[in-house]
Amino acid sequence: MSLQRDDGIVLRAQKLGEADRIITMLTRDRGRLRLVAKGVRRTTSKFGARLEPFAHVDFQTFERENRALGMITQAETIVPYGGTIVADYARYTAGTAMLETAERLTEEGEPALQQYLLLLGALRALIGGEHAPGLVLDAFILRSLAIAGYAPSFRDCAGCGNEPAAGVPWRFFSLPAGGVVCPTCKPGGAAVPQQATVDLLGALLAGEWAIADASEPRHRREASGLVAAYLQWHLERGLRSLRLVER
Repeated sequence: MSLQRDDGIVLRAQKLGEADRIITMLTRDRGRLRLVAKGVRRTTSKFGARLEPFAHVDFQTFERENRALGMITQAETIVPYGGTIVADYARYTAGTAMLETAERLTEEGEPALQQYLLLLGALRALIGGEHAPGLVLDAFILRSLAIAGYAPSFRDCAGCGNEPAAGVPWRFFSLPAGGVVCPTCKPGGAAVPQQATVDLLGALLAGEWAIADASEPRHRREASGLVAAYLQWHLERGLRSLRLVER
């Protein structure tokens, strides 16, 4: 039996029985957790509203060795990101895709501090409004994949590692190879995105927001398609929430 305290971001809330919920949380110290929140669906619940998706909370759990799921006994709001996010469709759909990505790219009970900090920063950027929600989402997905060990290459050939010739960047894009490839490494069926699209993808991965913010809508759409395809390739199936994202 033990009491533990942590802070985390609520990724998902599922109904359990008549009044309870299972809360999926990405935490600072313990990675992704599934926890029971007793009675939170009752109108008299003291902290039910604090355990909605997007919420950043400080919480306490009670855990027993013979139980698969711990129980949330206290929860205090650190930042209620959900209020701002759910009020805007573009932010909401982008944010929902971020939460699903974070859940899919982490393992239950395995520390994932980098993913946690990345998601926290992405939620702040989303409500800050300085960048388009679609750009924030694509940057988050690319960086999440990089943290998970699937960093794409948008400059050197992902096949042989050769640098592009002076003034002639590689433009073929291969999902299996992991990014742009040279003509020698180009497999059949490789995509041929516009150079401005490849530049945008590189800027999103590197956090070069001046370049990303100045990009054209057509290049953003093409980049989003490649990001979604690259994520699906590594997850072996797509995200349900990506279909709803406003592009």
